[in-house]
Amino acid sequence: MSHDPLEKTHLTNAVIPIRSAWQPRPARDDRWLIQNLRPAQGVLDPPASFGQPDTHAHELPAPTHDPAKTIVLVHGLWLAPQSWEFFCSYYEARGYRVLAPAWPRMAERVDEIRRDPSALAGLGLKELTDHYARLIRSLPAPPILMGHCLGGLVVQMLLDRGLGSAGVAIDSAAPKGVAGLPLGILSSVWPAISRSFHTDHTVMLPFNVFRRVFANTMSDGDAIRVYRRNVVPGPCRPLYQTLFSALTSHSEATVDFGNPHRAPLLLIAGGEDQFAPPGVLRMTYERYRKSPATTAFQVFSGRSHLIQLQSGWQVVAGYALNWAEENARRDGWMTQAYGGIA
Repeated sequence: MSHDPLEKTHLTNAVIPIRSAWQPRPARDDRWLIQNLRPAQGVLDPPASFGQPDTHAHELPAPTHDPAKTIVLVHGLWLAPQSWEFFCSYYEARGYRVLAPAWPRMAERVDEIRRDPSALAGLGLKELTDHYARLIRSLPAPPILMGHCLGGLVVQMLLDRGLGSAGVAIDSAAPKGVAGLPLGILSSVWPAISRSFHTDHTVMLPFNVFRRVFANTMSDGDAIRVYRRNVVPGPCRPLYQTLFSALTSHSEATVDFGNPHRAPLLLIAGGEDQFAPPGVLRMTYERYRKSPATTAFQVFSGRSHLIQLQSGWQVVAGYALNWAEENARRDGWMTQAYGGIA
């Protein structure tokens, strides 16, 4: 029995190990593009041309990995860890050790998750955050944290716990206290998932919804390729926890917006994102402004929710890392957070 969600299009569904996302692509090196990129604050337009390096890969120095230079990437709902594969190769070329672990209980292969996602049933925000907190506490130094979609909310929760040297939340789900999905977008997603939507169920995002809400600025071919390679069933509980956090007195989607001790946070939005619109990220930014801790907000025009997988991803990856390097905490104030209990 085929488990290809696009089998009606007669596409061949390759069996792809998730762990391949952690290996750099040997024939690709984009360090030339943004090694020294420092974009101005505000809305950034995609470059007119971004695929023609003026320096060949063999002319670049071999990357070195400082054990203290680590980036932890947290993937989003309905995506496999390999959705970070471009960012992984770029950051490794910048000399970082990059960790892009799967969510807890997630199988190692995309086809395995699609065939039987039942292990993910009931997985919630606290278990997700605890999972990454344990990994971070095991590291020799506070890493840079980056998360996409629901992973962006997890990054915010980790920072609130005193973990990480800096955090970047890309197209992030909204914490409690910030209006989440606009009603128009929710109404387009809900009919497709409502039959299976229960806190202890899992659900696969249908391609037509993915195309309209996640990949709205991609070509049909790119949307199909990304869907086939990266999209997997996800647990309903964390989506439920974010959508209805305002109705829950002790929501797991809660962060302390006024926490003065958290590490710096950059919120990144795609200008055409239909699932986590820029307005939602801006409202999140406004809630954090009452804290003396550093918070920044950046919109990249023309980008969809899949900002890390579409044309121009190099500019976003470079901007995020440059900002984190410039703003990361280095005063050792987080020492007590490591070795504690998540």
